[in-house]
Amino acid sequence: MSAAAPRSVIIAGATSGMARACAAVFAREGYAVALGARNDEENERIANDLRVRYGGTAAAIHFEAADFDSHEGFLTACAEALGGEAGGLIYFAGTMAEQRAAEQDFTLARTMIDVNYTGCVSLTEAFARRCEARQAGFIGLVSSAAGDRGKQSNYIYGSTKGAMTVYAQGLRNRLFKSGVSVTTVKPGFVDTAMTFGMKLPPALTASPEQAAEAIFRGVVRRRDVVYVLWFWRYIMLIICAIPEWQFKKMGM
Repeated sequence: MSAAAPRSVIIAGATSGMARACAAVFAREGYAVALGARNDEENERIANDLRVRYGGTAAAIHFEAADFDSHEGFLTACAEALGGEAGGLIYFAGTMAEQRAAEQDFTLARTMIDVNYTGCVSLTEAFARRCEARQAGFIGLVSSAAGDRGKQSNYIYGSTKGAMTVYAQGLRNRLFKSGVSVTTVKPGFVDTAMTFGMKLPPALTASPEQAAEAIFRGVVRRRDVVYVLWFWRYIMLIICAIPEWQFKKMGM
């Protein structure tokens, strides 16, 4: 096992709006960055931009969230590009189909499950083993406030994020004695391609840059849970406190 590369991070799912912004924050702060994405051309453009703007290491490496057998090889490629095992992993890979479409077409639901949850577990478990071996590291899993309570408007997507949240809780408990931190990130509304076309309330919506700064702070400070924006913690507390007999009548 190669030694850990100092101040380095893997961004899995690097071409999303939040992931790009987060990669830029890490690069700005002096971290070497390995970018994992399935769109090789776009991924290389992002890496080139980071190298030009910040002058550090930024490597573009092919990553398929739903190709579970490739995940060990992906981590090995990242370690080679970074000059040692990555200090951290942030899992951004995710997809969101429209709820009604996913109800009618299980292939859409299956894709969300495979990318949002199963791919997360597959890659993160492989990375966690490497962290345990050296008794150091950090992991950030980008879940969602939508996973805090099942709502008829997006319950299939929300269930994949709820599963990720529970997974992160258990992983955090497991890795605590190894000195490895696990941060669950729960964005509310974020203005990205995934939410394009939705009528989002401006006061409740974060920019990708705001989300990236919050994620970076939360991960490096080894927080357990980070809501983006911060007030979503209290919004979801209220929503989760509504009795089920009342909640099912509300049409959320």
